Amino acid sequence: MFNQLQAPITLIGRILLALLFVPAGINKISGFSGVAGYVSSTMHLPQFMGYAGAAVAIFVEVVLGLALLVGYKTRWSAFILAIFTIVAGFFFHNFWNMLVDPGNVQQINFFKNLAISGGLLAFAAFGPGRLSFDGSRG
Repeated sequence: MFNQLQAPITLIGRILLALLFVPAGINKISGFSGVAGYVSSTMHLPQFMGYAGAAVAIFVEVVLGLALLVGYKTRWSAFILAIFTIVAGFFFHNFWNMLVDPGNVQQINFFKNLAISGGLLAFAAFGPGRLSFDGSRG
């Protein structure tokens, strides 16, 4: 049964993962200064580095998120998104450095980042499926 459903299931998986990244990246565009300030303050970086970090995040989330969505250069897109998500988890959900984490919110978010990365790594390993730009070329 799952062999017959493999193409639509992988498409749904790509859509669900892209739904996390693409809207988040688009929202960062409209609030670019705030995002850059947050990156600078959280990472204790100069403001210009915050702007660079925000720009990288927008590129990764929007461009690579869309590539994942349509299944174009899927293995590389998924791999880079996985690394980005792991790094973001370590820097922005570092619950082990927080004195107070009510309800373990940052711990939950950290492990969600790891789980999302696991799904992305599966696409990096196995590809996008037949219903994709990559799959339609062979």
